[in-house]
Amino acid sequence: MRGDDFSSRPTQLVLARSDDTQLIARARAMTTDGTRRLLGITGSPGAGKSTLADEIVSALGDLAVLVPMDGFHLAQQELDRLGLAATKGAIDTFDVGGFVHLLMRLHAADEDVVYAPLFRRDLEEPIGSAVAVPRTVPLVVVEGNYLLADSGGWERIRLLLAEAWFVEPDDEVRVERLISRHMAFGRDRAAAEAWSLGSDQANAEVVEATRARADVVVRGH
Repeated sequence: MRGDDFSSRPTQLVLARSDDTQLIARARAMTTDGTRRLLGITGSPGAGKSTLADEIVSALGDLAVLVPMDGFHLAQQELDRLGLAATKGAIDTFDVGGFVHLLMRLHAADEDVVYAPLFRRDLEEPIGSAVAVPRTVPLVVVEGNYLLADSGGWERIRLLLAEAWFVEPDDEVRVERLISRHMAFGRDRAAAEAWSLGSDQANAEVVEATRARADVVVRGH
């Protein structure tokens, strides 16, 4: 299973990140017909995915819940066991099977409530059953780097998303955000730059290759 036929999709739409009103209105339109929708927000590390997802969920209130892909990070002890600690955040350091299964449950919307995990950056560990998604919520905003990857089990995600948005800021802005984030969580400037331009950049190149599979590209900021 490689996903759907993207040759039959409409032309990719480009929207400005600064036009919050249009972006929120587009998300709100997915909540009006009584059907559960999943909106995917993706982009490279530091693109501003989480900020945009938070803004949409905040604007929609009870109509939306945010479920981040990062809740499916493998635990540190498992990364150590597998020898993957140095590339934490790469596509093979996530439980893709668990993530897809959760999205299938959310898409089906046939349970009173589904619980999703979160990733705690201060602990550098995922926390299970941290986000409640009641059946009555019409929109689930799914945020993460690899939502549009087309192999390794990730390809199943695209079929579950009503829309996928690719967040694409200026690359210098994106990298500086990453450096600031790493410093905020304890790295010094040199270590933050090394991680941002090393492991994070390698992951960004994987994510950038999936851009064509998005319905909407959100540019700027």
